Amino acid sequence: MTMKQLDPLLPEAQVDPDDHPALDWPTDPWDETDQTGSVERLRRQTRPIKWVVYSAMVFATLMILIAGAVGWWYVGKINPDGAPGDVQSFTVADDDDLDSLSDRLVEEGLITDAGVFRWYVDRNGGLEITPGYYEIRPSDHMGNVLGRLRTPPGQTYSKVTFPEGFTLDKMAFRLDASVDRMSASEFLEAGTDGTIRAQWQPAGTGSLEGLLFPDTYQVSNAESEGQVIERMIALMERVGDQEDIVNRSAALGRTPYETLIIASLIEREARVSEDRAKISRVIHNRLFLSALDPDRSLPLQIDAAVLYGGDKFEIDPDLPFSQLRLIDTPWNTYFHEGLPLTPIANPGRASIRAALNPAPNPAPGDPICAPLERPSECNYLYYVLADEDGGHVFAATLEQHDVNVQKAREAGLL
Repeated sequence: MTMKQLDPLLPEAQVDPDDHPALDWPTDPWDETDQTGSVERLRRQTRPIKWVVYSAMVFATLMILIAGAVGWWYVGKINPDGAPGDVQSFTVADDDDLDSLSDRLVEEGLITDAGVFRWYVDRNGGLEITPGYYEIRPSDHMGNVLGRLRTPPGQTYSKVTFPEGFTLDKMAFRLDASVDRMSASEFLEAGTDGTIRAQWQPAGTGSLEGLLFPDTYQVSNAESEGQVIERMIALMERVGDQEDIVNRSAALGRTPYETLIIASLIEREARVSEDRAKISRVIHNRLFLSALDPDRSLPLQIDAAVLYGGDKFEIDPDLPFSQLRLIDTPWNTYFHEGLPLTPIANPGRASIRAALNPAPNPAPGDPICAPLERPSECNYLYYVLADEDGGHVFAATLEQHDVNVQKAREAGLL
């Protein structure tokens, strides 16, 4: 054996590799010191990749933050914080497009961003723009704003009730108070300037007082003040036709307009329905007597007409009636015989019917006819309040009337 026996107890330093061929093995490339640098270079090549990944993560995070901020801003534009404000009127003009419409919505404080609104409309089905009047709440969700603009004005209504006996002025203020976009001044102008005419309105009379039928109306956002007036005239004319106002007025020697004046006097004087026809008879009797015999003529002496004239002439409302009736106006039925210049209110159907169908005069056997030399010629000529419910007592003579007036004063009714 040429190779020495290896002693396992021999220290490593004492083993000579040359003496021990068994310990001689091939070296790997990575065992050589001049190859270790290549390993280090591989590690350095991973750093740019890390920077790319890191930068991408930063960029993605930044984009998320920006997107979140934009989203938050967008949501704030679409749905502003807080509760929507009170309803405001908004008019869409004939020449409006989406650009001009959205710009004016911003100008009037109804939305905060025109561009966002246009973007929202485009992505939510668009908008067919219809001219007219709309009611929109400021700071409302853009979806609600869009929904209101999509509702045709003719399908959006406000209910307004005009009680019987309302004057033109009172109707104007009721409409103003009930419909935000309506103006009392515009209503009064349309009702007095003569541009809108009624069928029974005399030539030269501009006011539509007495020609507008009092009722409950559904006023659409597509209507103007003038169009509301036209509807009220149309309803008055329809009611008049139903009551046969033309023929019945002629039978009484009156025009339809004069009948409406009488109806307005009845409307303002009668407080209980049972009195309407009797008050109508008193008015017709006085008018007939004045036309028949000037020596027996009696002015109407209707207080409601005097008060109406005081309002028209803007006389101090605190002036006592005893002094007011001494002031000459076209409605002072103490000064002037016959009917006042115009109706003093807008009458309802019951008063129109009473004006056309006055109650018969009392029968000769009625107690109020007893003092007369000829009871067959007994006529209702006077009336005065008789109770707290507004009922009246009627008389055929001035003496009877004076007694009734004294009783009313003692009861605190006058």
